[in-house]
Amino acid sequence: MNHNVGGIDRILRIVVGLVLIALAATGTVGWWGWIGVVPLLTGLAGTCPAYKLLGMSTCPMKSPK
Repeated sequence: MNHNVGGIDRILRIVVGLVLIALAATGTVGWWGWIGVVPLLTGLAGTCPAYKLLGMSTCPMKSPK
């Protein structure tokens, strides 16, 4: 699977995902906080299905050898 999520984007997705999950687990926000699983998984995997559909990528281009 091709990566289409770059460094800063990946870090932000993981952090936001973990924060939302923690808030949901502690009862600070409602059940909707579990949606944090989505950015967490896309950040960990390095690929985003929505980016693929839109033809986007935040991953830097690799130079050909």
